[in-house]
Formats: sequence, structure tokens, C-alpha cells
Amino acid sequence: MIRETSLDPSDFIYPLFVAEGIEERRPVPSMPGVFQVTLGDLNEEVDELVRLGIPSVLLFGIPGHKDSLGSESHAENGIVQRAIRTIKARAPGLEVVTDVCLCEYTDHGHCGLLNNDARPGLPEGYLLNDATLEVLGRIAVSHARAGADIVAPSAMIDGMVGRIRSDLDDAGYEMVSVMSYSVKYASAFYGPFREAAEGAPKFGDRKSHQMDPANKREAIREARLDVAEGTDFLMVKPALAYLDVIAELRAVYGELPIVAYNVSGEYAMIKAASANGWIDERSTALEVLTGIKRAGADIIISYFAKDVARWLGREARERR
Repeated sequence: MIRETSLDPSDFIYPLFVAEGIEERRPVPSMPGVFQVTLGDLNEEVDELVRLGIPSVLLFGIPGHKDSLGSESHAENGIVQRAIRTIKARAPGLEVVTDVCLCEYTDHGHCGLLNNDARPGLPEGYLLNDATLEVLGRIAVSHARAGADIVAPSAMIDGMVGRIRSDLDDAGYEMVSVMSYSVKYASAFYGPFREAAEGAPKFGDRKSHQMDPANKREAIREARLDVAEGTDFLMVKPALAYLDVIAELRAVYGELPIVAYNVSGEYAMIKAASANGWIDERSTALEVLTGIKRAGADIIISYFAKDVARWLGREARERR
């Protein structure tokens, strides 16, 4: 009766890794309970999400072919484009959010196009901001064309929201929303995700465009830029170590939905500690996720989404 913060399955977006070149779902060793799935698995996944009351999925694609330009990212019959069409055919009301980035599609694993032609004044391997924006726009339009409801640019490339919003509008997809990874830190919590998405950089790191974990005022500046460019949501990633940032964004930008990504490392830590008998998985996960929502998140992207829906359903049945 007096509880101030509560969780509901409708608070969550469930991430899905859809892969080419595999014949059956493949477990991700560092993320117990998470799988790379095939297009053939999607109907079963969708049916379960609808039954559990989870309203949205976030799609990541793992292509069969990678190259330096990430060309499969915007192919008409790319893995994500086919996955969108499959999901929408099965459950038109399930909201499809798509990751817009290049790291899963490039053979070098970076989030954009690199300077590999020794352009004067730029070092070899330098990420080319403006050239990358053009590709991100093409990816977003291809996802919208396939039926995506929301595109989620995650590359932290300067100007990405404005370019994507402009390209979507020019292509006639004014109703497709943009969920920007506005505040994305260069975090140590991403390791299991990079295994799941097969998108780890082959060299270097992403500190040139992802944020320093020590910075908070920068987060507000980054969010302000995305708001000016037309984002419909603001995201903080990771969540658990950045609850103060979530709360700050809620205070400053209360008119926009605040999204928190409860990332792979946060998930894996709870799973590992639970497997060793050190903590109770259910109680710990619910406490963490309640804290994320209490900090100000309207929406939580989490690998725990299915588990939470089951736990909450069981609690509701026990109260009857």
C-alpha cells in the first residue's frame, strides 16, 4: 500500500541477438540464460514475450559476412531487417527497437568507418565521424522500411541523432522514433555483450567517442545535444554504476522518457554470484532493478526481463 516504486513487465525491453550461420540457438557462456537465436526461433521468442506481458524487444544482428564498411548493416535482406519482418508478422503489436551501430557488422569491430587510406592529418584507424553518419542514416532507414517502431543509435557519434532524424523524415518515416544512447560510458561492464554480439574491437578501444566514467556534467551536455537534434528518448548505459546520472537526467529532462540499460556485466555478476550460492538471484535482481526505476528510469532494457515477468506473475498468483 505504501510502496513508492514497483516493477511491472511493461517497464522492460528485452534484448535479442539474432544470428546468421547457426542452425539452432547458441548459449552465451558469460550470460547464463541468454542465447544467440536463429530467425526460426523468433516465433517462439515472440510468443513468450507476448504471454509474459513484455511490450518491446531490442534487436541486435550478427551477420554471416563482415567487412570494413559494415555493408550488411543496411542490406534489404540483412539479418535484422528479416528479423523485424518476422516479428511483425507474428505479433504486430510487439514494439520493435533496433540497435543502429556498425560494431557487429565490421570486420574490425569498431562502431564506424575507419581511416584506412592514410588520409592526410588523420592517423591510421581513426574513426571517421561524418562518413559514419551517412551509414548510420542508411541503417535507420532500412530498419524503418522493414517495420521497426524505434531506432536506437548506440555509436555515440557526434550528430547521429540529427542525421538519423533527418534521413528518416526524408524517407517518409516521420512516425519512427529515435531512442538515443545519449549517455554511454566507456565501461568495463560490456564484456559479456561483446561475446554475445560478436562485436568486440579487434584493436584499440572506444574511448574516443564513449564517455569517461568519471564524468557527470558531460552526460548532461551529451543529452542536451541529442534533445536539440530531436531524440524521443534519453538512455543511460550502463545503469547500476550511474544511478546518479539517471536521476540527474530525470530532473533536467523530465518531459522525455528516460531509458536505463541494465547491461550484460551487471546481469552476469548476479548470475555468477547466485550460481556460487553467495546471493539470492531473484531478490538481488529485483532490488537492483527497483533501484534503477527509483532513480528515475521509465524504461529498463534488461536480460532479466523474462525472469522478472515470471517472478512478478508468481507473486501475483500467490497473493490471490
